[in-house]
Amino acid sequence: PPEQLALVIGGTIGGLLLLLLIGASCCLWRRFCATLTYEELPGTPAMASAAASSGQQDRPCQPHARTQLSRPPDVPFVVPPSLQGRDWVPLHSGEWTHAPWDSCPASELLPHTPSGGLGDACMVGAINPELYKFPEDKSETDFPAGCLGRLWFSVEYEQEAERLLVGLIKARHLQAPSETCSPLVKLYLLPDERRFLQSKTKRKTSNPQFDEHFIFQVSSKTVTQRVLKFSVYHVDRQRKHQLLGQVLFPLKNETLAGDCRRVIWRDLEAESLEPPSEFGDLQFCLSYNDYLSRLTVVVLRAKGLRLQEDRGIVSVFVKVSLMNHNKFVKCKKTSAVLGSINPVYNETFSFKADATELDTASLSLTVVQNTEGDKSQQLGRVVVGPYMYTRGRELEHWDEMLSKPKELVKRWHALCRITEP
Repeated sequence: PPEQLALVIGGTIGGLLLLLLIGASCCLWRRFCATLTYEELPGTPAMASAAASSGQQDRPCQPHARTQLSRPPDVPFVVPPSLQGRDWVPLHSGEWTHAPWDSCPASELLPHTPSGGLGDACMVGAINPELYKFPEDKSETDFPAGCLGRLWFSVEYEQEAERLLVGLIKARHLQAPSETCSPLVKLYLLPDERRFLQSKTKRKTSNPQFDEHFIFQVSSKTVTQRVLKFSVYHVDRQRKHQLLGQVLFPLKNETLAGDCRRVIWRDLEAESLEPPSEFGDLQFCLSYNDYLSRLTVVVLRAKGLRLQEDRGIVSVFVKVSLMNHNKFVKCKKTSAVLGSINPVYNETFSFKADATELDTASLSLTVVQNTEGDKSQQLGRVVVGPYMYTRGRELEHWDEMLSKPKELVKRWHALCRITEP
């Protein structure tokens, strides 16, 4: 009958619900039991303590009698062989009790020392202070031969306010023309050489501490095209300024990334007193790594370029080409610098070149001017290489690079006008 069928269905559903209720109760009970504190270990008499004689530290460690991997009845885990010599103290009243440290730790846990003795070794768990020492800063003590001085400064760019924050920190090892040195620093934001900011004069010191801050208002669109120039002068008794050296620092994207303050130091460079050549000059470094078979070119800067300024907006870049038997192998370009006859690049390029190819290889560095409408014009070129292709300063630069492997050899070269075929 329908009534009996309904009773059977109801009983079945009720049984299933009862089973689910029992299962849920068991799970809750297990979780509740897991939150309770662990049962304390039963108290046992302490094991034999270590001997406290004064000569114990000097005599060699004696092997411990307990070397089996079985655990003591009062220790709820297996003790490793290297730690079985310790006295494991049970817990009471929910607190940790520290057992006396074994004066002769296991020899396999000790660091190997040159003397081979255990007296100077650190125990397991001890902090080795040698690992936490900062490397010694030798920037204020190690100066290369012929160094004119070293300058420390900081650079930070605020994107929202479009402000360049420059911190003049200090200078060291300045080479004064007289016995005393009274330095000051002028800061330029090239290519604008008419306006500058100036620090205070520090009297009678070759290691001045400036700690001064300067602000340049510059657009975020053009800041990466600008170059910071620091000119360090000595002020004599007649208040005349004598140039001690200068630092040129291009403002690249990686330098200004992150809106964070970066502290940088650079060595002073002497200002070139030679007048620029007819078509301008280019300064770059060469280096060859015979182990990696890499030819490295660092394009530093140019000066005295003859730009065609009647063609609108002008930008200048340098094209570096590797040639072999006067055949093109590979070409790389610097970034373009806007509207400057003295652009600064400081960009590095590397080429793959085997040592056997250097007798027939050459490098061509071409200064190119871009104008509106994607038109370009070559302003001049320098070719450096072996005797097969070059003479004079270009050949000397190449030979000096080969005689000083893995060293950067820096030189100025006059640009030559490219003859049209």
